[in-house]
Amino acid sequence: MSQDPESIYLTRDARAVAPEEVTPDRLLHTGASDRPSAEDLVLASGRDVTPENLEWARRKIAEEGRSAIDKRLP
Repeated sequence: MSQDPESIYLTRDARAVAPEEVTPDRLLHTGASDRPSAEDLVLASGRDVTPENLEWARRKIAEEGRSAIDKRLP
């Protein structure tokens, strides 16, 4: 990722975003060695983080393990 303050980035839909809107590389990870949290699963499924959705995610992780999140990511 460029540190040039004049840089812009394009999203998949070709929308331009400023550098401060892009997640820094140091914060990105695949999580392959981590156990996903309920919040990770809620966000990966495109839902809002609510107590109900967190409980849903906890059940899914308990039932499916890591594959619960892998099924929902591209």
